[in-house]
Amino acid sequence: MPTIRERMIDLLSEAEHDVCDISQHLSIQEREVYQHLSHITKSLTHRKRRLEIIPAVCISCGFTFKERGRFKKPGRCPICRSERIRPPRYTIT
Repeated sequence: MPTIRERMIDLLSEAEHDVCDISQHLSIQEREVYQHLSHITKSLTHRKRRLEIIPAVCISCGFTFKERGRFKKPGRCPICRSERIRPPRYTIT
């Protein structure tokens, strides 16, 4: 039986997903996904693979959060102050 992280690696190797997709597919809470993502990032370096982050985007003005270092979705756009933000997506390459 594979662990949650192994299942998450398999899921992200197939296609890109956001945290909500991952939590629903693996039947875990979203906050657990964030913890696993940070560990997966470290363990993938030994496998010569990497976790690619497709950045969050403001739906209202189109601002892209390229330089964001955290896995969680931003709370508000720094340009238009909108809270309508498309969450970041993750994939393994």
